[in-house]
Amino acid sequence: MVGKTLQDGRYNIVDKLGHGGYSTVWLTYDNLLKRYMALKVNIASSVPRETQVLRALYAPSCDTPGRRFIPELLNEFKVQGLNGIHTCYTVSLAACSLRGLPFSILPLSVARVICYSLTQAIAYIHSQGYVHGDIHLDNVLLTPISNFNNLSVDQFYQKYGNPQAIPVTQRNDSNNPLPPNIPARVARPLLLRRYIDQVEISKTQILLNDFGEAFNPALEVRLGKDCHTPQGSRAPEAKFEADSPLTARSDIWSLATALWEIMGMKPIFSHEYVHEDEVVAQNIDVLGPIAFRLPTASYSPNKWPPLDGWFEEAVQEWRRKQGSEIEEEEKVALLNFMRQMLVYRSERRPTADEVLRSE
Repeated sequence: MVGKTLQDGRYNIVDKLGHGGYSTVWLTYDNLLKRYMALKVNIASSVPRETQVLRALYAPSCDTPGRRFIPELLNEFKVQGLNGIHTCYTVSLAACSLRGLPFSILPLSVARVICYSLTQAIAYIHSQGYVHGDIHLDNVLLTPISNFNNLSVDQFYQKYGNPQAIPVTQRNDSNNPLPPNIPARVARPLLLRRYIDQVEISKTQILLNDFGEAFNPALEVRLGKDCHTPQGSRAPEAKFEADSPLTARSDIWSLATALWEIMGMKPIFSHEYVHEDEVVAQNIDVLGPIAFRLPTASYSPNKWPPLDGWFEEAVQEWRRKQGSEIEEEEKVALLNFMRQMLVYRSERRPTADEVLRSE
């Protein structure tokens, strides 16, 4: 894809930004608008759910603060590829996700702003009748700090390096040629986060990304068993009430885990390569006895400290090393609304608006 053009030469594919379960994201230069943007190419023949949601969220003409943290859908079109027809769409450009950012360059003052902005974004989405359904730090992006639009494509390469490609080989039988629907080379993602430093981070803002799991509960029933949020961020009702509909309150649980990680520089629950039973055991250790009947005896608690102790061990210890320990008054307020948001029974959790109005 790198070096190719789409839409009769309008879009130059400059480099690869990343990929997810439903799409690959490319850095693109729009020759008509004279700006860089992100081009998402969905897997072949898939239904473009995200574009429908983004249109709905951008349709209202309002000045609600959280709206500016939603990516703007700029264009949508289709292309024929090796595996079929792909829906493509361009959206606002971001530099990297919070997950990919070294937390050593995230000052506490900036972490507070990001937490508030993310909560505003969720409050806006909920006010429009939607549930995001996949809140975690991989989906919280930072907008570019440098003005890329002042650079030509050649100048961009001079500053950030040329695209890198890796040859595709078959592990089982390298003597056979690749199938015709497999490219001979794949692009290595460009890591723009390498160019972000502590001085610049204070000038950026977030974009809440990936609305492929978003839904409107008034129009669509999404059951707990169909939740694809990572285990460490997934609300417990998705597991223990698997045949019941998810609601906006499920987002609140995921939001709480994201806010903790932004403020604390470490996740509250394990989110990589961990069994769901392990996460439940962590929930019990940190938050207390679970409100649901446990179906097996495998849910034995581990040795994680309770919430206050885990905050001291996981948050304050790391913050002290950075010289940015959270003051006692702020710590009390943070733990207070964590206890409210991380309630096992979803109906008892606050709304996003109520979180915004908290201390």
